[in-house]
Amino acid sequence: MNIASRPKLILGFSLQIQRWVSKVPYIIPSELPPCPQDQLQILLYGRQDSRRRDVEISVVSALKSCTALSSIAHGKQIHGLVIKFGLDFNTFIQNSLINMYAKCGSISDAQLMFNSCPRLDPVSCNIMLAAYGKSGQLNDARHLFDEMPCKGCVSYTTMILCLTQSNCFKEAIQIFGDMRLADVTPNEVTLSNVISAYSHTVNVGICRMVHALVKKLGLEVFIIISTNLVHVYSLCSSLQDARMLFDEIPEPNGVSWNAMLNGYTKANLIDSAMDLFEKIPVKDIVSWSTIIDGYLQLGRLNEALLLYREMISTGVTPNDFIIVDVLSNCAQSMALVEGQQFHCMSLKTGFGCYDFIQATIIHFYACCQKIDSALKQFHTSKKNHVASWNAIIAGLVRNEMVEKARVFFNQAPERDIYSWSSMISGYAQSEQPKVALELFHEMVAAGLKPNEITMVSVLSAIATLGDLRDGIMAHEYIITNSIPLNDNLTAAIIDVYAKCGSIGTALEIFQQNVEKIKSVSPWNAIICGLAIHGHGDLSLLRFSDLQKRGVKPNGITFVGVLSACCHVGKVEEGKKHFGSMKNLYGIEPNLKHYGCMVDLLGRAGRLEEAEEVIMSMPMEADDVIWGTLLAACKTYGNLEIGERAGEGLAKVQPRHGGGMVLLSSLYADAGKWEDAFLARRAIQSQGMKRSTAYSGVL
Repeated sequence: MNIASRPKLILGFSLQIQRWVSKVPYIIPSELPPCPQDQLQILLYGRQDSRRRDVEISVVSALKSCTALSSIAHGKQIHGLVIKFGLDFNTFIQNSLINMYAKCGSISDAQLMFNSCPRLDPVSCNIMLAAYGKSGQLNDARHLFDEMPCKGCVSYTTMILCLTQSNCFKEAIQIFGDMRLADVTPNEVTLSNVISAYSHTVNVGICRMVHALVKKLGLEVFIIISTNLVHVYSLCSSLQDARMLFDEIPEPNGVSWNAMLNGYTKANLIDSAMDLFEKIPVKDIVSWSTIIDGYLQLGRLNEALLLYREMISTGVTPNDFIIVDVLSNCAQSMALVEGQQFHCMSLKTGFGCYDFIQATIIHFYACCQKIDSALKQFHTSKKNHVASWNAIIAGLVRNEMVEKARVFFNQAPERDIYSWSSMISGYAQSEQPKVALELFHEMVAAGLKPNEITMVSVLSAIATLGDLRDGIMAHEYIITNSIPLNDNLTAAIIDVYAKCGSIGTALEIFQQNVEKIKSVSPWNAIICGLAIHGHGDLSLLRFSDLQKRGVKPNGITFVGVLSACCHVGKVEEGKKHFGSMKNLYGIEPNLKHYGCMVDLLGRAGRLEEAEEVIMSMPMEADDVIWGTLLAACKTYGNLEIGERAGEGLAKVQPRHGGGMVLLSSLYADAGKWEDAFLARRAIQSQGMKRSTAYSGVL
């Protein structure tokens, strides 16, 4: 088999210049291939004294024409003539026939032709390998590859390509290892696919090793290799290596520019991304989409919209990706006016009929609490795809219309895992945990395998019920069914053990997964869980670990931190953390944070400071905060502040029986029996009742 030293790339595939194919000059891709009928005329009515070699070339050329035009009918006619002329045992013609059938999509005919060959020929094996890979018959490809007597660069490259296209990246890397052990030198096509496979390992050390091999083989001159390496370095968060390599590319093409740009935006380095973007000589739709998405990911919607307008002014037409991306961000930001403009844009550009865009529009209106508009969009959209049904179900759940969502759920012609997960989540969030678990069991009985989103809602429902046994079973189900653990699911597992009374197990699970955690959710679960169980010092220690690891806390984190300070009486530390919320992390305190501060100061007897906190709140205090202050006044016998707390409580909750009982006791402790009697009479005359306490665990 004669293989040229450098295979050419056409449409991303390797076209080895094989001598067995033809000695006819190479057809320029922009020209149409010769018509098969013309080739047949030459074959049938050529000179009678033509040599056998000329006939073979004519047959091969005719089959090439059939392949180029996907004309299998003419190919079969030529196959018949081949048999008639006794040329069916010619290796060159056999390979051309196998290639013609394979490229025309008739794998069964190609396989029959291949099986009729008297011996395994490397060229025919490579053709069949490529055919099996293209048709998704990976097992057949692997079996043939293992049986091949002589494997060269083309064989290994084809097998690696088959595996990477089927997302079998580990197997592709193993084949590459076998190739190196067999001392077969890879080419640029081999390494471009190997680098793609390694991109899924996200290991900068391996990336550098492959880069070294590329330099050793002198393949860095191929721009596809350098571009793939830039992409992998970016995925490994090694942007310095990526930029150094990018700067070494003599003439980067559009894909190279976009790969580097994507690396910066994914790392949230938007200023570096913008500097690079401005240097791109020819900005295509991918360039614009990438930079716009970079701003959207940071929540900078206005700047993204300015870039969008600039893109339109340059004559670049938006694609469906940009419209979906902007609409989704408008939904997240509840930017109604801007989202409506893009809804209009989707209709003008003709994208409004796309299923996923219709679903995105429904989602947008639901997020903006315009449920009537969401329903109108749903009723005007196609009803034969599940995406719109899922969008309206999730939208109704988001707007606390769970029962109406259930009606749509029951009417849906098809339900997938997202339909079920939305309904389970809706019931779990609306304090109907038993219904949520019943629906989960229905889903499993229907043969659907839950994913991590489903299990988060299931664990939330179990945590609400406080059933440790169900929590353990759900955890075992996750392990048994190999449901991947993301941060949200890890947090849900920690939370369910903490709320069901098994804080030791919660802490153990956190420690087992702490090195894999990337977001704040699992940290919140363990910090709040430890605080609830009275382990304030341990909770604060976890918060210190969070800060050392550079994880950014959110509002939920500080609820746990302030609660922990309450339990261990660390007033000054609590005040410091409360102050850092806005000053250090830009988090505006909400009612829960102010409530924690009132509780912290009240427990320490610093009632004047607690009252000052309430007076300084930018929002009105609720019954919980006034009740907390009143309870602290009862503990420390402060009648003056207690009376003001009672008045504040009466304003927001006039029939708060527990508050009146506290106020009556406070009067009695101060010896003001007449006021105590009046408070008791008010309780009786207004029919106030004290809420009955209950335990979610016992």
